Amino acid sequence: MKFHKSFLLLVLAILVPLGVVRSAAIAENAKVDANGEKKSSQSKDDYYELYKLLADTVDQVDRNYVKEVDRRELIEAAIRGVMTKLDPYSAYIGPEELAQFRSSVDNEFGGIGIHVSADDGDLKVLSPIYGTPAYRVGIQAGDRIVEIDGKSTAGIEPDDAIRWMKGAEGTKVSITVIHAGKTNREKFTLMRERVHVETVLGDRRKADDHWEFMYDEKSHIGYIRITAFSQETAKELHSALEDLKRHNVRGLVLDLRFNPGGLLRSAIEICNLFISSGRIVSTKGRNTPERVWDAHNSAIFENIPMAILVNHYSASASEIVSACLQDHKRAVVMGERTWGKGSVQNIIELENGHSALKLTTAAYKRPSGKNIHRFPDSKDKDEWGVMPDLGYELALNERETNELLADRRNREIILAHVSEEKSATAPAKSGPLHDKPASIPDSPATPGPAVITEPLARRNALLKSDVSKRSTESESKSVVASKPFVDRQLEMAVKYLHDELAKKNGK
Repeated sequence: MKFHKSFLLLVLAILVPLGVVRSAAIAENAKVDANGEKKSSQSKDDYYELYKLLADTVDQVDRNYVKEVDRRELIEAAIRGVMTKLDPYSAYIGPEELAQFRSSVDNEFGGIGIHVSADDGDLKVLSPIYGTPAYRVGIQAGDRIVEIDGKSTAGIEPDDAIRWMKGAEGTKVSITVIHAGKTNREKFTLMRERVHVETVLGDRRKADDHWEFMYDEKSHIGYIRITAFSQETAKELHSALEDLKRHNVRGLVLDLRFNPGGLLRSAIEICNLFISSGRIVSTKGRNTPERVWDAHNSAIFENIPMAILVNHYSASASEIVSACLQDHKRAVVMGERTWGKGSVQNIIELENGHSALKLTTAAYKRPSGKNIHRFPDSKDKDEWGVMPDLGYELALNERETNELLADRRNREIILAHVSEEKSATAPAKSGPLHDKPASIPDSPATPGPAVITEPLARRNALLKSDVSKRSTESESKSVVASKPFVDRQLEMAVKYLHDELAKKNGK
């Protein structure tokens, strides 16, 4: 078989070096049978033949397919095919995706700072983000965005609108809005800035739009919700805990429900805020040595009773934190069994940093040594995930789960401040889409077991289902008019803390 030389050399230039490394690994890791002889599943020659098969296939498609195809697309498709054979968490990140991937490390991006949603063909502001350009000029929840840089937004998909508004820091974008309850248009020209998306939230917003972390002022019980584990999460949490300590907090609810995970080191740093000694987590891979992380004497919140809320959508980093504090008996875990995602993804740069692989390289164990990962053939009776403590299992039904999502998201909305001319009316219909990357990956720096990516699909499906249901409501059937949502899991956590505080007081 004759190969198209220029293209074949290109393919082999990519594959052969990998084959050399792989062949060396095969030789190094060759197993020894009962007679002391080395054996390997694939010889060096076999491996080169397989690479040749792949190169030949791509070459044949490139030269003989009925229509001309883009060579890079062929190679990337082949790479993606390899990754899909592995697990749901390994993936190839192409050049066009890498910038967004990197921006999500810090939950930061270049933009103007608004969450948006689609509502009956209109692009609406769900909420401005505190302290951003949009917040400072007075863009409000419920405003309709009718133009972006002079282009109409009629019928636009939120993802497309997000791409129009995002951009490099220091560049300008203009948006034309119609404020809720008004008819006249107002145009704003805003300078894009580095926008930080909060990952540590309280129970409700104060009058100045900051978060209120004290849930029960009379009993001094705090409430903190962590939505993801990013670069700044531990720092944000430290600040929130210090705020609670200044207000004499005596008990804490840590809400990790719907938290899909994020950075391993963020989870480790957070565990160390609550325990001063002992194992936090360990990881072990096929070709990576075991690594262990132990707490060091830096806990700032060690002796106050805690309840951790989890549900089926709490995954990876959420499971590390809840498992660690549960194993150390530092907190009582309540709610539902977690997702069961106990693998670590390593970011491996390709093409001198222009693309990357997110590759599963290790699995992690909780301090007790027990397994967390839920394998495809795992049964309910098997050991995986994080189970609530005995007596604190409480599952919400589908309606309650959707109402919980809506309730918590509504609490994130920054309402228009009441004045003589403005009312504080929030949009009755909203969605979860906003100008924030969807995943929480790690920095593509030195390869290492630092990423514990998140299973977002099912959570996002719930969010979209919630949006669909709410979008059928009329304005007269707003959330305000319906019965107040009762969060039974949160009520259970608060009751537990009340009981613990009563025991301390001898009551």
